[in-house]
Amino acid sequence: MPGARRPSGRLRACDRLRKRSDFTRVQNAGGRVVAPGFIFLMAPCPPGCEKPRLGITASRRVGNAVVRNRAKRVVRDAFRATRSLWPSAFDLVVIVRRPLPPGSFDAVLEEWRDAAPRIAQRSRQGERNRKSARTSREG
Repeated sequence: MPGARRPSGRLRACDRLRKRSDFTRVQNAGGRVVAPGFIFLMAPCPPGCEKPRLGITASRRVGNAVVRNRAKRVVRDAFRATRSLWPSAFDLVVIVRRPLPPGSFDAVLEEWRDAAPRIAQRSRQGERNRKSARTSREG
């Protein structure tokens, strides 16, 4: 989808993962989808959260601070542009695997749209596993 328009506005604090404990909870949940430029980790939100929330990780391996901040900015824009694709009440951590080329917003959107069905499938599998574990503990 060439020439996709970037969303306006900002990603509010309630739409982001901000605490290390939230990041580690999502990383330990086991829902993982690997794409060429990103790794998507997902886990259900704690009770009281009804929208998907985003956490971003970009290590020094991606590049210097300017490159990492640019990548995080593009990831935030892509998340806002594709928010309807993500399961509600799920936390999503995006790990940037490599530097993004200039003008890569359209490529990022395409990659995210390709990964969205696999993420939705993973989230459904995780939800079924949690329900079955809950019923086995109760029984």
